[in-house]
Amino acid sequence: MTNTNANANTVTHTDTDTNTTTTATTAAKAPFAPSHSDAGLADQPIGYWSSAAGKAVVHHIRTMLAENGLTQPQWWVLNQVDGHPEGRGREEVVEVLRGYLEFGEGPLHHDIDSLARRGLLTEGGDGTLHLTEEGSQLRGRVAALQGRTRGEIHEGIDDAEYVRTLKVLQRMIYNVDGRAWHH
Repeated sequence: MTNTNANANTVTHTDTDTNTTTTATTAAKAPFAPSHSDAGLADQPIGYWSSAAGKAVVHHIRTMLAENGLTQPQWWVLNQVDGHPEGRGREEVVEVLRGYLEFGEGPLHHDIDSLARRGLLTEGGDGTLHLTEEGSQLRGRVAALQGRTRGEIHEGIDDAEYVRTLKVLQRMIYNVDGRAWHH
């Protein structure tokens, strides 16, 4: 349950799973306004704005994850193992996530090992990964927060606008012979 007091810019959140309450005071946000007129925006560099958007969104997501004791790659690992009661092979998880990282697969193995040391994953002798009860509970709590975070990122943007934006970005990638893929 989240209550917002618009006058004081105070947000109080109660986590019903752990029965803990956190209060944060936020700075008042000015209403959104584009940086330039439509004509001016048409001349703006896509490289700058797509990079700025990516950095801001990833920072926002990573901050929420860090507040919950996870890195983004660790979050990805938990999601790849979730929903597989028979477990999921370490190499299969690494293969799926390999394309998400700019720095190779080595850190993924480190993140898997870290999650196991924290008791959030177990790994069988055959390399099969399983979420522990604690890992499953953390994943569920963070998934709910991820939904809220997505809502914050998408505020004021309807699905049609979002889809159009992705299509435009994908077309630009295509136009310059780039490659991008997300499952």
